[in-house]
Amino acid sequence: MRIKQHPIIDDYGKGAQISFTLDGKPMVGYEGDSIAAALHAAGIMTHRYTAKRHTPRGVFCCIGRCTDCVMIVNGQPNVRTCITPLEEGMEVQTQYGVVNREQWEADHQ
Repeated sequence: MRIKQHPIIDDYGKGAQISFTLDGKPMVGYEGDSIAAALHAAGIMTHRYTAKRHTPRGVFCCIGRCTDCVMIVNGQPNVRTCITPLEEGMEVQTQYGVVNREQWEADHQ
């Protein structure tokens, strides 16, 4: 399921394998991949849940124009993962509204 071509990222070659985390779980991807591409290759399709209806969203446009793929990356919310290159040691979190799951659950009890 690895994406091999991208309309915005010029060099989409498969680089060295690198590690990152998704919601605290260890994951692997490749240098040169976007975060979304690495998640897609791992079978992860949900990147965020909407604030109002709490519906799942994932990759839609793949060129950074919409906000369906935004996630929390290294503590920064609203990162467009479809155009953000994956880096060694990144901490990626599913976004709930504009916060992580723990904050969402604490706010909605």
